[in-house]
Amino acid sequence: MKDKLLYLLGIVAMLILVRDINVIARLPNEVNQGAIFKIIFFHVPVAITAMFAAAVALIASVLFLITRNFRYDALAVGVTEVGLAFLAANLVTGSIWGRIIWGQWWAWDARLTSALVCWILYAAYLMLRRAVEEPTQRATFAAVWSIFSFIDVPIVIFSIKWWRTQHPQPVFWGGGSIPHEWFAIAGWNLLAMVLLGTVLTVVRVRLEDAQRELDSLRRTAHAM
Repeated sequence: MKDKLLYLLGIVAMLILVRDINVIARLPNEVNQGAIFKIIFFHVPVAITAMFAAAVALIASVLFLITRNFRYDALAVGVTEVGLAFLAANLVTGSIWGRIIWGQWWAWDARLTSALVCWILYAAYLMLRRAVEEPTQRATFAAVWSIFSFIDVPIVIFSIKWWRTQHPQPVFWGGGSIPHEWFAIAGWNLLAMVLLGTVLTVVRVRLEDAQRELDSLRRTAHAM
């Protein structure tokens, strides 16, 4: 991705976020939850972005195992790091909401627990990469682990349908509801998060490619 386009996407994402923060701040408080309900406009978009990132990591990992092209490995690790950050933001914003509404920072229900397990699995992916030095072996083990980790993603998504949970039901397909005009705000925030995630992923992939080239040069120098 060319630098100018990358900068443009980043600027667009920032402008959308600034605009949405201003709009959200002006919204009236929700009758039952008060001002804390506004966190949903960030909590849900970062969660969806994290799930998108996990899906991209899955595809990239499968493609690496098929082609042995290290560009897919770079994409997998880059998007995993970015997705892990977004999932962390989801867990933090959810905990803040829970402290106000439930009176506690954490509840070990199905949605929260499966999301935490998902974060741990992808964090373990990054630790696995640091534990294996040989590039091909590292990429192969990491790809297999990424595919395994994705098993938890559907569990996170559907946990509030499969089990009794404190977590509110989803708006789109579970009985939860918000005013129609709020969908647009959430949609714009989701677009901003996806654009921001894309920019961060491209930057991280470039760093991974540069590091791989540097490691290759070092191995060549040592061999000489």
